[in-house]
Amino acid sequence: MPTNILMPALSPTMEKGNLAKWLKKEGDQIKSGDVIAEIETDKATMEVEAVDEGVLAKIVVPEGTADVPVNDVIAVIAGEGEDAKAVGAAGAAPSPKKADEKPKAEAPKQEEKAAPAPATTNGSGQTASQQAAAPQPQQSTNGAGRVFASPLARRMAKEGGLDLAAIQGSGPHGRIIERDVKAAVEGGTAKKAQPGAPAAQPGAPAPKLAPAGMSDEIVKKMFEPGSFEEVPHDGMRKTIARRLTEAKQTIPHFYLTVDCDIDALLKLREQVNASASKDKDGKPAFKVSVNDMVIKALALALVRTPGANVTFTESSMLHHKHADISVAVAIPGGLITPVIRKADVLTLSGIANAMKDFAARAKDRKLKPEEYQGGTSAVSNLGMFGIKDFVAVINPPQSSIIAVGMGEKRAVVKNGEIVIGDVMSVTISCDHRAMDGAKGAELIAAFKQLIENPMGMLV
Repeated sequence: MPTNILMPALSPTMEKGNLAKWLKKEGDQIKSGDVIAEIETDKATMEVEAVDEGVLAKIVVPEGTADVPVNDVIAVIAGEGEDAKAVGAAGAAPSPKKADEKPKAEAPKQEEKAAPAPATTNGSGQTASQQAAAPQPQQSTNGAGRVFASPLARRMAKEGGLDLAAIQGSGPHGRIIERDVKAAVEGGTAKKAQPGAPAAQPGAPAPKLAPAGMSDEIVKKMFEPGSFEEVPHDGMRKTIARRLTEAKQTIPHFYLTVDCDIDALLKLREQVNASASKDKDGKPAFKVSVNDMVIKALALALVRTPGANVTFTESSMLHHKHADISVAVAIPGGLITPVIRKADVLTLSGIANAMKDFAARAKDRKLKPEEYQGGTSAVSNLGMFGIKDFVAVINPPQSSIIAVGMGEKRAVVKNGEIVIGDVMSVTISCDHRAMDGAKGAELIAAFKQLIENPMGMLV
Protein backbone atom coordinates (compact mmCIF):
# COMPACT_ATOMS: atom_id res chain seq x y z
CA MET A 1 0.00 0.00 0.00
CA PRO A 2 1.39 3.48 -0.84
CA THR A 3 2.73 5.59 2.03
CA ASN A 4 2.09 9.30 2.33
CA ILE A 5 4.98 11.52 3.43
CA LEU A 6 3.53 14.32 5.54
CA MET A 7 4.76 17.82 6.28
CA PRO A 8 6.34 17.17 9.71
CA ALA A 9 6.08 19.29 12.84
CA LEU A 10 9.73 20.05 13.49
CA SER A 11 9.04 22.04 16.66
CA PRO A 12 6.16 22.29 19.14
CA THR A 13 5.16 25.72 17.79
CA MET A 14 5.35 24.92 14.08
CA GLU A 15 2.07 25.23 12.17
CA LYS A 16 3.36 25.67 8.62
CA GLY A 17 6.65 25.19 6.82
CA ASN A 18 8.28 26.01 3.52
CA LEU A 19 9.38 23.09 1.37
CA ALA A 20 12.78 24.51 0.44
CA LYS A 21 14.32 21.66 -1.53
CA TRP A 22 13.81 18.05 -2.57
CA LEU A 23 16.98 15.97 -2.25
CA LYS A 24 15.37 13.00 -4.02
CA LYS A 25 13.48 12.93 -7.31
CA GLU A 26 10.55 10.87 -8.51
CA GLY A 27 11.63 7.31 -9.29
CA ASP A 28 14.48 7.28 -6.74
CA GLN A 29 14.79 4.33 -4.38
CA ILE A 30 14.22 5.44 -0.78
CA LYS A 31 15.69 3.73 2.27
CA SER A 32 14.74 4.31 5.89
CA GLY A 33 16.88 7.14 7.24
CA ASP A 34 17.56 8.75 3.85
CA VAL A 35 17.41 12.55 3.87
CA ILE A 36 14.76 13.34 1.28
CA ALA A 37 13.97 17.05 1.68
CA GLU A 38 14.80 20.33 3.42
CA ILE A 39 12.06 22.16 5.30
CA GLU A 40 12.29 25.80 6.37
CA THR A 41 10.57 26.59 9.68
CA ASP A 42 10.18 29.95 11.38
CA LYS A 43 13.60 29.45 13.00
CA ALA A 44 15.73 27.05 10.97
CA THR A 45 16.19 24.87 7.91
CA MET A 46 15.77 21.19 8.81
CA GLU A 47 16.37 17.92 7.01
CA VAL A 48 13.53 15.40 6.69
CA GLU A 49 14.39 11.71 6.91
CA ALA A 50 12.38 8.89 5.34
CA VAL A 51 10.88 6.37 7.73
CA ASP A 52 9.63 3.72 5.28
CA GLU A 53 11.37 2.17 2.28
CA GLY A 54 10.21 2.11 -1.32
CA VAL A 55 10.26 4.25 -4.45
CA LEU A 56 9.46 7.97 -4.46
CA ALA A 57 6.45 7.69 -6.74
CA LYS A 58 5.02 11.21 -6.57
CA ILE A 59 6.14 14.62 -5.33
CA VAL A 60 2.88 16.31 -4.38
CA VAL A 61 4.33 19.61 -3.14
CA PRO A 62 7.10 21.03 -5.34
CA GLU A 63 10.19 22.60 -3.83
CA GLY A 64 9.93 26.30 -3.18
CA THR A 65 6.34 26.03 -1.94
CA ALA A 66 5.69 28.24 1.09
CA ASP A 67 3.30 27.88 4.04
CA VAL A 68 2.55 24.16 3.70
CA PRO A 69 0.39 23.18 6.72
CA VAL A 70 1.72 20.58 9.12
CA ASN A 71 0.42 17.09 8.33
CA ASP A 72 -0.36 17.85 4.67
CA VAL A 73 0.79 15.21 2.17
CA ILE A 74 3.97 16.34 0.41
CA ALA A 75 4.91 13.11 -1.42
CA VAL A 76 3.95 9.46 -1.90
CA ILE A 77 6.18 6.38 -1.61
CA ALA A 78 5.31 3.17 -3.47
CA GLY A 79 5.91 0.11 -1.33
CA GLU A 80 7.64 -3.13 -2.23
CA GLY A 81 6.06 -4.84 -5.24
CA GLU A 82 3.94 -1.81 -6.20
CA ASP A 83 4.03 -0.11 -9.59
CA ALA A 84 5.61 3.28 -8.84
CA LYS A 85 4.26 4.80 -12.07
CA ALA A 86 0.72 3.71 -11.27
CA VAL A 87 0.99 5.00 -7.72
CA GLY A 88 2.41 8.29 -9.00
CA ALA A 89 -0.38 8.66 -11.53
CA ALA A 90 -2.98 8.09 -8.83
CA GLY A 91 -1.28 10.67 -6.64
CA ALA A 92 -2.43 11.60 -3.17
CA ALA A 93 -4.29 14.54 -1.72
CA PRO A 94 -4.27 16.05 1.77
CA SER A 95 -7.29 15.32 3.91
CA PRO A 96 -9.97 17.99 3.43
CA LYS A 97 -10.14 20.63 6.16
CA LYS A 98 -13.17 22.43 7.43
CA ALA A 99 -13.29 26.12 6.75
CA ASP A 100 -12.94 27.00 10.43
CA GLU A 101 -10.36 24.35 11.26
CA LYS A 102 -7.08 25.68 12.62
CA PRO A 103 -3.71 23.99 12.00
CA LYS A 104 -2.47 21.96 14.92
CA ALA A 105 0.40 23.47 16.84
CA GLU A 106 2.07 20.09 17.07
CA ALA A 107 1.61 17.20 14.70
CA PRO A 108 3.31 13.83 14.42
CA LYS A 109 6.55 13.68 12.49
CA GLN A 110 5.99 10.39 10.71
CA GLU A 111 4.69 8.85 7.55
CA GLU A 112 1.19 7.37 7.43
CA LYS A 113 -0.56 5.05 5.05
CA ALA A 114 -2.41 6.66 2.15
CA ALA A 115 -6.17 6.70 2.66
CA PRO A 116 -7.92 3.83 0.81
CA ALA A 117 -10.68 4.55 -1.69
CA PRO A 118 -14.30 4.74 -0.41
CA ALA A 119 -16.24 1.45 -0.34
CA THR A 120 -19.71 0.17 0.59
CA THR A 121 -20.67 -0.20 4.23
CA ASN A 122 -20.53 -3.47 6.14
CA GLY A 123 -22.99 -4.85 8.63
CA SER A 124 -21.77 -2.56 11.39
CA GLY A 125 -22.36 0.53 9.27
CA GLN A 126 -18.63 1.15 8.69
CA THR A 127 -17.14 1.51 5.26
CA ALA A 128 -14.06 -0.43 4.28
CA SER A 129 -12.22 2.92 4.28
CA GLN A 130 -13.21 3.55 7.88
CA GLN A 131 -12.07 0.08 8.89
CA ALA A 132 -8.74 0.53 7.12
CA ALA A 133 -8.23 3.98 8.67
CA ALA A 134 -8.73 2.65 12.19
CA PRO A 135 -5.40 2.23 14.04
CA GLN A 136 -4.16 -1.34 13.93
CA PRO A 137 -1.71 -1.86 16.80
CA GLN A 138 1.31 -3.87 15.76
CA GLN A 139 4.55 -4.96 17.33
CA SER A 140 6.82 -1.89 17.42
CA THR A 141 10.13 -3.76 17.65
CA ASN A 142 11.99 -5.95 15.22
CA GLY A 143 13.60 -9.27 15.97
CA ALA A 144 16.79 -7.61 17.16
CA GLY A 145 14.89 -5.59 19.74
CA ARG A 146 15.07 -2.28 17.88
CA VAL A 147 12.17 0.04 18.66
CA PHE A 148 10.58 1.72 15.65
CA ALA A 149 9.39 5.25 16.43
CA SER A 150 9.06 8.59 14.65
CA PRO A 151 11.67 11.23 15.53
CA LEU A 152 9.02 13.36 17.25
CA ALA A 153 7.86 10.40 19.34
CA ARG A 154 11.45 9.62 20.34
CA ARG A 155 12.03 13.22 21.40
CA MET A 156 8.78 13.33 23.39
CA ALA A 157 9.63 10.05 25.11
CA LYS A 158 13.16 11.19 25.93
CA GLU A 159 11.95 14.47 27.39
CA GLY A 160 9.25 12.66 29.37
CA GLY A 161 11.48 9.83 30.63
CA LEU A 162 9.35 7.17 28.93
CA ASP A 163 10.43 3.67 27.97
CA LEU A 164 9.64 3.35 24.25
CA ALA A 165 9.81 -0.43 24.42
CA ALA A 166 6.79 -0.41 26.74
CA ILE A 167 4.62 1.63 24.36
CA GLN A 168 2.41 -0.04 21.73
CA GLY A 169 2.77 1.59 18.31
CA SER A 170 -0.24 2.41 16.12
CA GLY A 171 1.58 3.95 13.15
CA PRO A 172 2.70 2.32 9.89
CA HIS A 173 4.17 -1.15 10.54
CA GLY A 174 3.56 -0.72 14.27
CA ARG A 175 5.74 2.38 14.49
CA ILE A 176 5.36 4.45 17.67
CA ILE A 177 4.09 7.93 16.83
CA GLU A 178 3.09 11.04 18.75
CA ARG A 179 -0.41 9.91 19.75
CA ASP A 180 1.01 6.70 21.25
CA VAL A 181 3.38 8.63 23.54
CA LYS A 182 0.58 11.00 24.55
CA ALA A 183 -1.71 8.06 25.28
CA ALA A 184 0.99 6.46 27.47
CA VAL A 185 1.34 9.66 29.48
CA GLU A 186 -2.39 10.33 29.81
CA GLY A 187 -3.19 6.72 30.61
CA GLY A 188 -0.55 6.48 33.30
CA THR A 189 1.04 3.42 31.69
CA ALA A 190 4.50 5.01 31.76
CA LYS A 191 6.41 7.56 33.78
CA LYS A 192 4.95 10.99 33.08
CA ALA A 193 7.13 13.80 31.83
CA GLN A 194 7.71 16.80 34.08
CA PRO A 195 5.23 19.54 33.31
CA GLY A 196 6.53 22.27 31.06
CA ALA A 197 5.57 25.90 30.77
CA PRO A 198 1.83 26.61 30.74
CA ALA A 199 0.34 25.91 27.34
CA ALA A 200 -2.43 27.87 25.71
CA GLN A 201 -5.83 26.33 26.31
CA PRO A 202 -7.48 24.68 23.28
CA GLY A 203 -9.80 27.11 21.55
CA ALA A 204 -8.36 30.13 23.37
CA PRO A 205 -8.19 33.23 21.16
CA ALA A 206 -4.77 34.10 19.84
CA PRO A 207 -3.25 37.27 21.28
CA LYS A 208 -3.89 40.36 19.18
CA LEU A 209 -0.63 41.48 17.60
CA ALA A 210 -1.72 44.68 15.85
CA PRO A 211 -2.32 47.99 17.69
CA ALA A 212 -5.28 47.62 20.07
CA GLY A 213 -8.61 47.80 18.28
CA MET A 214 -7.05 48.46 14.88
CA SER A 215 -7.37 46.19 11.89
CA ASP A 216 -4.74 46.10 9.14
CA GLU A 217 -6.92 48.27 6.92
CA ILE A 218 -7.46 50.91 9.61
CA VAL A 219 -3.72 51.16 10.26
CA LYS A 220 -2.92 51.49 6.55
CA LYS A 221 -5.45 54.32 6.15
CA MET A 222 -3.50 56.38 8.70
CA PHE A 223 -0.66 56.79 6.20
CA GLU A 224 -0.63 58.47 2.83
CA PRO A 225 -1.13 55.98 -0.06
CA GLY A 226 2.16 55.26 -1.79
CA SER A 227 4.22 56.48 1.18
CA PHE A 228 5.04 52.97 2.36
CA GLU A 229 5.90 49.52 1.05
CA GLU A 230 3.95 46.60 2.51
CA VAL A 231 6.11 43.54 3.25
CA PRO A 232 4.14 40.48 4.53
CA HIS A 233 5.35 38.91 7.79
CA ASP A 234 7.41 35.78 7.42
CA GLY A 235 7.09 32.82 9.81
CA MET A 236 9.86 34.04 12.12
CA ARG A 237 8.35 37.49 12.60
CA LYS A 238 4.91 36.00 13.26
CA THR A 239 6.36 33.64 15.87
CA ILE A 240 8.34 36.40 17.60
CA ALA A 241 5.26 38.64 17.68
CA ARG A 242 3.01 35.89 19.04
CA ARG A 243 5.36 34.56 21.72
CA LEU A 244 6.47 37.94 23.06
CA THR A 245 2.90 39.25 23.11
CA GLU A 246 1.91 36.18 25.11
CA ALA A 247 4.89 36.71 27.42
CA LYS A 248 4.02 40.30 28.24
CA GLN A 249 0.34 39.46 28.68
CA THR A 250 0.83 36.41 30.91
CA ILE A 251 4.13 36.94 32.77
CA PRO A 252 4.27 39.60 35.53
CA HIS A 253 7.69 41.18 34.90
CA PHE A 254 9.73 43.17 37.39
CA TYR A 255 13.10 44.79 36.69
CA LEU A 256 16.31 45.36 38.65
CA THR A 257 19.35 47.31 37.40
CA VAL A 258 22.98 47.31 38.58
CA ASP A 259 26.17 48.97 37.35
CA CYS A 260 29.13 46.58 37.14
CA ASP A 261 32.78 47.60 37.33
CA ILE A 262 34.41 45.58 34.52
CA ASP A 263 38.07 46.67 34.87
CA ALA A 264 39.10 43.31 36.36
CA LEU A 265 36.97 41.38 33.87
CA LEU A 266 38.60 43.08 30.88
CA LYS A 267 42.08 42.35 32.27
CA LEU A 268 41.23 38.70 32.90
CA ARG A 269 39.76 38.34 29.42
CA GLU A 270 42.99 39.66 27.93
CA GLN A 271 45.03 37.15 29.97
CA VAL A 272 42.77 34.23 29.08
CA ASN A 273 42.93 34.98 25.35
CA ALA A 274 46.71 35.41 25.50
CA SER A 275 46.96 31.89 26.96
CA ALA A 276 45.15 30.26 24.03
CA SER A 277 47.23 27.76 22.09
CA LYS A 278 47.72 28.41 18.37
CA ASP A 279 47.70 26.08 15.38
CA LYS A 280 50.38 26.00 12.69
CA ASP A 281 48.76 28.98 10.96
CA GLY A 282 48.83 31.02 14.15
CA LYS A 283 45.08 30.83 14.71
CA PRO A 284 44.14 30.70 18.42
CA ALA A 285 42.15 27.75 19.71
CA PHE A 286 39.57 30.14 21.18
CA LYS A 287 38.77 33.82 21.69
CA VAL A 288 36.68 34.68 24.74
CA SER A 289 34.37 37.70 24.49
CA VAL A 290 32.85 39.81 27.24
CA ASN A 291 29.51 38.19 26.37
CA ASP A 292 30.98 34.72 26.97
CA MET A 293 32.03 35.84 30.45
CA VAL A 294 28.56 37.30 31.05
CA ILE A 295 27.03 33.91 30.15
CA LYS A 296 29.34 32.14 32.59
CA ALA A 297 28.66 34.66 35.35
CA LEU A 298 24.89 34.36 34.96
CA ALA A 299 25.07 30.54 34.98
CA LEU A 300 27.14 30.47 38.18
CA ALA A 301 24.92 33.09 39.81
CA LEU A 302 21.86 30.96 39.10
CA VAL A 303 23.24 27.77 40.67
CA ARG A 304 24.53 29.78 43.64
CA THR A 305 21.13 31.37 44.25
CA PRO A 306 18.67 28.70 45.43
CA GLY A 307 15.18 29.43 44.23
CA ALA A 308 16.24 31.54 41.23
CA ASN A 309 17.27 28.74 38.86
CA VAL A 310 13.67 27.66 38.37
CA THR A 311 10.84 27.26 35.86
CA PHE A 312 7.26 28.12 36.83
CA THR A 313 4.47 25.77 35.73
CA GLU A 314 0.76 25.79 36.57
CA SER A 315 1.16 22.95 39.06
CA SER A 316 4.73 23.12 40.33
CA MET A 317 8.11 24.82 40.31
CA LEU A 318 10.94 23.07 38.48
CA HIS A 319 14.25 23.51 40.33
CA HIS A 320 17.12 22.92 37.91
CA LYS A 321 20.40 21.26 38.82
CA HIS A 322 22.36 23.13 36.15
CA ALA A 323 21.98 26.46 34.35
CA ASP A 324 21.09 26.35 30.65
CA ILE A 325 21.60 29.86 29.29
CA SER A 326 19.76 31.06 26.19
CA VAL A 327 21.58 33.73 24.18
CA ALA A 328 19.86 36.12 21.76
CA VAL A 329 21.55 36.06 18.34
CA ALA A 330 20.47 38.50 15.64
CA ILE A 331 19.91 36.94 12.21
CA PRO A 332 18.39 38.36 9.01
CA GLY A 333 14.69 38.98 9.61
CA GLY A 334 14.69 38.44 13.37
CA LEU A 335 16.55 36.66 16.12
CA ILE A 336 17.08 33.18 17.50
CA THR A 337 18.14 32.03 20.96
CA PRO A 338 20.55 29.07 20.99
CA VAL A 339 20.98 27.51 24.43
CA ILE A 340 24.34 26.86 26.12
CA ARG A 341 23.59 23.71 28.12
CA LYS A 342 25.16 23.36 31.60
CA ALA A 343 26.96 26.66 31.19
CA ASP A 344 27.80 26.60 34.90
CA VAL A 345 30.25 23.71 34.39
CA LEU A 346 31.61 24.73 30.97
CA THR A 347 34.95 26.53 30.72
CA LEU A 348 35.11 30.01 29.25
CA SER A 349 36.81 28.59 26.14
CA GLY A 350 34.06 25.96 25.84
CA ILE A 351 31.37 28.64 25.98
CA ALA A 352 33.26 30.78 23.44
CA ASN A 353 33.58 27.93 20.93
CA ALA A 354 29.96 26.84 21.43
CA MET A 355 28.73 30.40 20.78
CA LYS A 356 30.92 30.71 17.68
CA ASP A 357 29.41 27.51 16.27
CA PHE A 358 25.84 28.50 17.18
CA ALA A 359 26.17 31.99 15.68
CA ALA A 360 27.50 30.63 12.38
CA ARG A 361 24.77 27.99 12.03
CA ALA A 362 22.03 30.33 13.27
CA LYS A 363 22.66 32.74 10.38
CA ASP A 364 22.24 29.83 7.94
CA ARG A 365 19.15 28.65 9.90
CA LYS A 366 20.78 25.29 10.52
CA LEU A 367 20.11 25.01 14.25
CA LYS A 368 18.10 22.01 15.46
CA PRO A 369 15.00 22.66 17.62
CA GLU A 370 16.65 21.13 20.68
CA GLU A 371 19.47 23.67 20.29
CA TYR A 372 17.24 26.74 20.69
CA GLN A 373 14.37 25.51 22.89
CA GLY A 374 14.26 25.57 26.67
CA GLY A 375 16.78 27.33 28.87
CA THR A 376 16.48 28.52 32.46
CA SER A 377 17.55 32.13 31.87
CA ALA A 378 18.80 34.26 28.99
CA VAL A 379 21.28 36.94 27.93
CA SER A 380 20.43 39.78 25.55
CA ASN A 381 23.43 42.00 24.81
CA LEU A 382 23.05 45.24 22.82
CA GLY A 383 26.29 46.81 24.03
CA MET A 384 27.90 46.46 20.61
CA PHE A 385 25.26 48.87 19.27
CA GLY A 386 26.18 51.55 21.80
CA ILE A 387 23.11 50.92 23.99
CA LYS A 388 23.74 52.02 27.58
CA ASP A 389 20.85 50.16 29.23
CA PHE A 390 17.49 48.58 28.34
CA VAL A 391 15.00 45.98 29.56
CA ALA A 392 14.28 42.67 27.84
CA VAL A 393 11.14 40.51 27.58
CA ILE A 394 11.22 37.08 29.21
CA ASN A 395 10.96 34.16 26.78
CA PRO A 396 8.99 31.26 28.34
CA PRO A 397 9.74 28.78 29.85
CA GLN A 398 12.61 30.88 31.22
CA SER A 399 11.99 32.82 34.42
CA SER A 400 14.50 35.62 33.87
CA ILE A 401 16.61 37.44 31.28
CA ILE A 402 19.45 39.94 31.65
CA ALA A 403 19.82 42.93 29.33
CA VAL A 404 23.47 43.94 28.94
CA GLY A 405 24.50 47.43 27.89
CA MET A 406 27.85 48.62 26.59
CA GLY A 407 30.96 48.95 28.69
CA GLU A 408 31.99 52.60 28.87
CA LYS A 409 34.35 54.91 30.70
CA ARG A 410 32.61 56.59 33.63
CA ALA A 411 33.58 58.55 36.69
CA VAL A 412 33.48 56.16 39.66
CA VAL A 413 34.50 56.35 43.30
CA LYS A 414 37.31 53.98 44.39
CA ASN A 415 38.97 54.18 47.78
CA GLY A 416 37.26 57.50 48.43
CA GLU A 417 38.52 59.09 45.21
CA ILE A 418 36.83 59.85 41.91
CA VAL A 419 38.57 57.95 39.12
CA ILE A 420 37.80 56.81 35.59
CA GLY A 421 36.64 53.19 35.33
CA ASP A 422 35.00 50.81 32.86
CA VAL A 423 31.36 50.31 33.81
CA MET A 424 28.58 48.18 32.31
CA SER A 425 24.88 48.54 33.16
CA VAL A 426 22.86 45.34 33.43
CA THR A 427 19.09 45.00 33.97
CA ILE A 428 17.44 41.72 34.91
CA SER A 429 13.79 41.00 34.08
CA CYS A 430 12.24 38.47 36.47
CA ASP A 431 9.03 36.44 36.42
CA HIS A 432 7.27 37.43 39.65
CA ARG A 433 5.42 34.11 39.67
CA ALA A 434 8.74 32.26 39.90
CA MET A 435 10.65 34.56 42.26
CA ASP A 436 9.97 37.54 44.48
CA GLY A 437 11.84 40.84 44.46
CA ALA A 438 14.31 39.80 47.15
CA LYS A 439 15.24 36.63 45.27
CA GLY A 440 15.69 38.57 42.04
CA ALA A 441 17.91 41.06 43.89
CA GLU A 442 19.94 38.19 45.33
CA LEU A 443 20.45 36.75 41.83
CA ILE A 444 21.59 40.02 40.21
CA ALA A 445 23.84 40.74 43.21
CA ALA A 446 25.52 37.33 42.76
CA PHE A 447 25.97 38.12 39.06
CA LYS A 448 27.54 41.52 39.84
CA GLN A 449 29.91 39.90 42.36
CA LEU A 450 31.18 37.44 39.72
CA ILE A 451 31.56 40.14 37.04
CA GLU A 452 33.58 42.37 39.38
CA ASN A 453 35.62 39.45 40.76
CA PRO A 454 35.96 37.32 37.60
CA MET A 455 38.59 34.96 38.99
CA GLY A 456 35.61 33.30 40.68
CA MET A 457 34.59 31.98 37.25
CA LEU A 458 37.82 30.01 36.95
CA VAL A 459 37.75 28.15 40.27
